[in-house]
This record gives sequence, structure tokens and C-alpha cells, in this order.
Amino acid sequence: MSSATVDVRAGAQGCATEPKRAHAGQSEWPQETIAREIRPAPDRYRNVLGKYKVDRGANCASCGRCVEACVYGVHKKPTGYAFTLRPEDYLCVGPDCAETAESCVAQCPQKAITVRPNSSAQCMGDPRWSSDLILATWHQAATGHAAPEHLESRLGASGGGFDVLRFKFEVPGFEEPTPTPAGTEIDTSLDLNHRGDSRPQVHIDIPVYGGGMSFGSVSIHTILGKARAAAAWNSFTCTGEGGYHDRLKPYDDHVITQVATGLFGVREDTIQRVRIVEFKYAQGAKPGLGGHLLGDKNTPAVARMREAVAGNALFSPFPFHSVYSVEDHKKHVDWIKETNPRCLVSVKVSTPTDVDMVAVGSYYAGAHIIHLDGSYGGTGAAPDIAKKNIAMPIEYAIPKVHKFLSAEGIRDKVTLISSGGIRSAFDVLKAIALGADGVVIGTAEMVALGCVRCACCESGRGCPRGIASTDPELMKLMSLEWATQRLINLQNAWREQMIAVLARLGMKSIRELRGRSDLLCILSDDLEVSK
Repeated sequence: MSSATVDVRAGAQGCATEPKRAHAGQSEWPQETIAREIRPAPDRYRNVLGKYKVDRGANCASCGRCVEACVYGVHKKPTGYAFTLRPEDYLCVGPDCAETAESCVAQCPQKAITVRPNSSAQCMGDPRWSSDLILATWHQAATGHAAPEHLESRLGASGGGFDVLRFKFEVPGFEEPTPTPAGTEIDTSLDLNHRGDSRPQVHIDIPVYGGGMSFGSVSIHTILGKARAAAAWNSFTCTGEGGYHDRLKPYDDHVITQVATGLFGVREDTIQRVRIVEFKYAQGAKPGLGGHLLGDKNTPAVARMREAVAGNALFSPFPFHSVYSVEDHKKHVDWIKETNPRCLVSVKVSTPTDVDMVAVGSYYAGAHIIHLDGSYGGTGAAPDIAKKNIAMPIEYAIPKVHKFLSAEGIRDKVTLISSGGIRSAFDVLKAIALGADGVVIGTAEMVALGCVRCACCESGRGCPRGIASTDPELMKLMSLEWATQRLINLQNAWREQMIAVLARLGMKSIRELRGRSDLLCILSDDLEVSK
């Protein structure tokens, strides 16, 4: 039986069109349309952090020659003022410019200008999320376009994982594919229902959607910003395991509601209102540990939604104590399908050594989407001892599952989504080339909102930027409109980069890239990478 289609596509003006309700049991709450418009969303702090620091000495004569020389807008001198403003050094591209004869450094008649690495930026980040990658993500979220070349936006500095995987065209010596003819439209969309059942098709315009972050773990502005960006891009965001906040109702058609082991906030009406329901059996960053929300983040509002006592620490056990076999798993899936006859079912699992068998079992249990969550994911709330030592890295899990599903003859009947350390457009493409259909992101969204990777997510006031905080004063630091625009911009920047790579590979669709691991190589000491 061919599946019906319930699709929320972008309208002619880049807006999500008004959706039809999937079935009578779903809420009639009017759905808000969000324009897919790329607008500047600069950093919300006065002194923006950049890779380089531009200093003007006391001998500066405020002549304005630096304003004329700098093509990047670092120096500004307002009309009618006798002096130039403080340099906007986050725009500076560094030594590549400063060492030329046309630079502000060379053109300053007083030799008052110096350019140096910014020590504040250098101490930010970690090997996976390097300082450059954080700054590049901020730039993409601020502008909606790729970061400049002086910022490494493709990978981090971990020395492993996606950081040593390259597309062959990046490495000199490999044959360049015939590119897609200029002007050819390249499709980045995905259909998520491949079972051929009676359930509606769910179509997304980009191969990326937002991961589960519960109310309590992050602020309501973070949650709503993710939902509004998902609506603009005809994609999805996930509630996480904290229940379904009432303010998400205008975005029902772009929200995945999660059923986790603690069953916090799980109700029949929230299952009925969405188009995808996800079971979270395990998280790649902490498999076998369950979930944990500290008491200081369990505010009265959080406790009310989770049907718990405010101030108490909340734990999600591991595992579901009602599931110890594929047959038990099928009962779970059947429960959701009976409660919401029109939704798709996603199953989120971590990556143990037998993850391929787990994936096959989930397919035969009736799942539409298998979501593999690798070990590199999780925010600063996930313990390092778990993230770095337990689950299988996602770059190993994806091809393992892809090949096993193919050998079983069911690869084209299920959607394989991966997460766990997806940081850039290039990571998205590498995951798909290894065998995934699409990806889920989480930390990348937080970085786009200004996260500096301080790893204080677990505490109520621990997030100094109000992103992962339930503190009412800290939450005010980030407006909803700003958060929405930053996330819309990030996805546009990523999509532009994905289209550029697909064109270079001679492809017309993101679906052509799935499983093309032959286009990848592992970087070794004797291979140099081209920019």
C-alpha cells in the first residue's frame, strides 16, 4: 500500500505553509509560520571574541588611514568624529592580511597598529570543539554563510574520528570527480518513511534535525528557538525526556516527542499531537547510565511538567524495565502506533558492539527511523568518563549498521539517522557517505547560540550565557527572536556548504551520497590537505 503524504514544505516566499492536521486526535492548535529568511544576527555581547587581537598604540593620530586600508571593516571612523572607534577585531583575518603592503598595519603612518593571536580565544574549546571551530560556528550563525578561510570550519583538532576522514578531493593526488554542471538544482531533502505502510510520508528539506534537549536541561528560549528554526526549515526538533511544553504547541508539526525510561511528562495527548515519536533507549554519551537532572535545575515549572517534586534530583533508569527482548520492544512500538495512528516511530539507541543486531531488531519491531547515537555527543552535563570510554564512535557504527541492513535486504525500508559529535556541514556529509540518511545535531546548535564549551550545563546557574539554564535571570540574556535567527542562519550556511560539496562530487541529490565511503580517505602523516 502506498503511503499518503502529509508534507509541510517551504512556500514561495520561504515560509512554511499552513499544515493540515494529520488526524482528528491531534491538537487543533494553530501552527505558526516562520520565515526562512537569512538576516544578520550578530553576537549578543558588546565585545565580540575573535581569533586575533588588533591593538592601537598610544601614538595613534586618529587619521583614519586604517579605515581606508582595511577591506574587512575592522576599523571604523564615524563621520564628524576626530578619532576612530575601538577595532572590531573579530573581523580581522590575521597575519595573511597584516603582512601585506596594503594592510592597516603597513599603511598606518604612525606604525601604531599591531595584530596578534587572541589569548582569550586560544584558551576556549577542546580538541573536538577547537577554538577555530567554535568561532567559525558563531560566524555562520551570525551571517548565514560559510566562515572565512582563516577560521577552520570543517573539523576540530582531535586527531581522530571525522577529523582524520577527508573527501578525496581535499587531498592532492586523487582524481577530481566531474562536477555537477553549474546552475543545476541540488536536492538536500529526505523522506523519512520507507516502510511502505499506511502511515503518512514525512518530508524534510535538509538532512539535519535537532536533537533532544529537555526543558530543565536547557532554557525555554533555547527550546523554542530550536522549534522555530525547525519550522522555518521544514525539519524537526526533539523535546528530550522532560515532557512537552505548552509553548511548543504552535510547532507541533515540527516537534518529535521523546519517550524515555523515566516517562517524565509522557501523556497520551502529547503523543497524539506530533508526527514523530521517539523512544530513547540509550544515549551515546552515557550508555548504561540513564538520565540525571540535578535538583537545582528542577524548578517548580520543570517539576510541574515532569510531574515531580520541585528541588529533587530526577533520575531516568537504565534500561526500560519493560523491555528485555525484541518482542518487548515491539509492544512499545505498537503502543505508540495505536495511540497515534498517523505518526512515525523513531528508536534512539547507543552504539554497543552489536548495534547492527539492535538496528535489525528495531526494524522488525516496526520502527521507521533508527537513530544511532555515538560516543562523541552530549553536552557538558555528560560525564567525560562515559563519553570517552563506553560507546562505539559513530564513524564506526554507521557503516557497520548500513552494511548489515543492506545484507539483510532491508536497508531501503528504514531511515538511518546518526548523531554523536556532528559539528559541521562536512561532518554531516561524512556521516552520510559512511551510510546514514541524515543526522541529528545538538551541541552545534548550542554553540551557534553562543556556547563557549565551559562544561557547566548540569547546574541551574552554571551556564553563564543562559543557554542551558533554568535560572530566570540568566534566561533573559538570550531573546527568542535572536536564538531563532541564529539557528536559521546556521542551517543555511551548512546547506550552502553541502550543496557546494555535492556539486564538486558531481551529484544532484544528497541521497546519491549515502554509503559512498569510496569517496572518503583516512588522513595519514604523508598526506597533505588542500584548502
